[in-house]
Amino acid sequence: MNEFSFYNPVKIHFGKGSIEHLRKELPQYGKNILIVYGGGSIKSNGVYDDIMAILNDLNMNVFELSGVEPNPRVETARKGIEICKENQIDIVLAVGGGSVIDCSKLIVAGAKVEADAWDIVTRKVMATEALPLATVLTLAATASEMNSGSVITNLETKEKYGWGSPATFPKFSILDPSYTYSVPANQTVNGVVDTMSHIFEQYFNNATNTPITDEMSEGILRTLIDVAPKALKDPSNYEHRETLMLAGTIGLNGFLALGSRGDWATHNIEHAVSAYYDIAHASGLAILFPNWMKHNLQVNPSRFAKLAVNVFNIDPTNKSEEQVGLEGIEALSAFWTSLGAPNRLADYDIDATHFEEMVEHCLVYGPFGNFNKLEAEDVRKILEMSL
Repeated sequence: MNEFSFYNPVKIHFGKGSIEHLRKELPQYGKNILIVYGGGSIKSNGVYDDIMAILNDLNMNVFELSGVEPNPRVETARKGIEICKENQIDIVLAVGGGSVIDCSKLIVAGAKVEADAWDIVTRKVMATEALPLATVLTLAATASEMNSGSVITNLETKEKYGWGSPATFPKFSILDPSYTYSVPANQTVNGVVDTMSHIFEQYFNNATNTPITDEMSEGILRTLIDVAPKALKDPSNYEHRETLMLAGTIGLNGFLALGSRGDWATHNIEHAVSAYYDIAHASGLAILFPNWMKHNLQVNPSRFAKLAVNVFNIDPTNKSEEQVGLEGIEALSAFWTSLGAPNRLADYDIDATHFEEMVEHCLVYGPFGNFNKLEAEDVRKILEMSL
């Protein structure tokens, strides 16, 4: 393993009825609260009413920002920042999935600086402090409820970047699996793909002697492969939703990266694709990740073979590590496709028109990827393989 330091200050309240923890948690921060949410599903599934009942009991002064997009826009964050500054907001409560929480992280950071929010995302300004942030999770996918990272899109400039700061860890997060019962099937699939992709990004590293995190990663992946189809067939099954939610949180809260440094190249390429075409993040990952794997199979065939055998039950008898690894990659793609995820850019009518701009987007900070450093030609090859 590599030497490491670990820090994660987020308090998690997990389980049915955990929304009641708002009663004790929120009064610590003040009376003025901004609730941030997406397209309004929290009003149809009862989550909004549950929260408002508690806020009314606490006599909170409630402000709202709705309409956060699936790929959250910097423009939306700017609106939230303005509300915070004009109304002396004490705490922001993000109610939704990763997009809502990511947007809220930029809001709480932007509320503490005079610079434009995009300067934070592009690292021209460092977010050294932030308003307190809390979350109520309604979609299991990103672990944004238990990490400090955020991904923001600027449609005007066709840019989408990840950023983060120790200041943007949530103070606490409410995780009630029953709040995900009403998640549409395609969003459940996206959540599974996203969770698995986060695990893959960390699994493909160059550290040695990582049996603990390897076993954790492989175990979560096997569990997702088992439970995801069951959750799609029985979306109101609490145990299935409970499993998906905990998997999503552990998938990117730092536990699986102890002692290693993950790759993250596929995420970078996907950000370029969705910056131009605004497709769902997980859909882009479902298309790109198997092709990133094929492109990098020769870098460390034994790593891919280990994944194939331990997660996808590929029989290695009389096969080379490359053959076993490739069968594992094909098994992954087949599994995601069986859930209903896309597997070609053509599924979204995406062609090679903007490939060169996407390549430039990916390389804005130079060659990237920790498992294998990618140059411009590598990115083009992976995009072409994904057509």
